[in-house]
Amino acid sequence: KNLAVSNNSDMAEVKSMFREVLPKQGQLSVEDITTMVLCKPKLLPLKSLTLEKLEKMQQAAQDTIRQQEMAEKEQQQITH
Repeated sequence: KNLAVSNNSDMAEVKSMFREVLPKQGQLSVEDITTMVLCKPKLLPLKSLTLEKLEKMQQAAQDTIRQQEMAEKEQQQITH
């Protein structure tokens, strides 16, 4: 216990040797120990936006092909 008491008094002496100076202008930065911070989980989409765009383009291309095939069948039925 005597060591703890002398340690505390040594710390007080060291602190009294230095006086705190705060800047009057500019930025004040405080260094602190970085700690883990919990935040809300970010939900990621199951499909990326690029993949969704590609699927829409592919679906649109298939739809136009179907429409062309239907038009060709109608043309063949009209001619026969």
